[in-house]
Amino acid sequence: MTKPLSICVYCGSGFGNDPAFQQAAEIFGTSLGRAGIRLVYGGGGVGLMGTVAKAALAAGSQVLGIIPRFLVEREIMLPDVTELVVTEDMHERKRLMFEAADAFVALPGGIGTLEELVEQMTWSQLGRHSKPIVLADIGGFWSPLIDLLSHMRALGFIKPESEVAHIVATDPEHIVPLVEDVIRRRAWTAGPVSDVIEKL
Repeated sequence: MTKPLSICVYCGSGFGNDPAFQQAAEIFGTSLGRAGIRLVYGGGGVGLMGTVAKAALAAGSQVLGIIPRFLVEREIMLPDVTELVVTEDMHERKRLMFEAADAFVALPGGIGTLEELVEQMTWSQLGRHSKPIVLADIGGFWSPLIDLLSHMRALGFIKPESEVAHIVATDPEHIVPLVEDVIRRRAWTAGPVSDVIEKL
């Protein structure tokens, strides 16, 4: 039996102040369920992370939640997930999330989301993995980071031979098809890929 595709999401434990963020989380979670893709996420029941997980569960997705013990109450651990793992610390949580995922998606979030995203981008740049990384640039949320990467590139800190591999998706409905297409074609290469549908 073929193992189902698993996508790890990094996102906020809050909602932010733009309703489009929560709407995108709901759309993304629902699309995972409809595509039969397992969600791997931080195990909380609040904010965008809770929204994604609940939408994925409602749409029939398997959901793996991985949460460190000290965040069980702060992030209101979601007990309804398919599988729940409580870790001793953040390092174990991030390692298990990485090992369980075939791709990574970063929805809007705070410092923790940024740190998790940049870690995966760094590991990809260093050749430690070749899993697709998607920046869900909802309402231009990740545009400052995308501009910063361009700035680093222009000043010679990101060289062509060590490009930071990522996909930019501005529409949450495009995320799953983009990831599926990249994995199906094994066409993951360094550099940004836009979410223009003609590429699918």
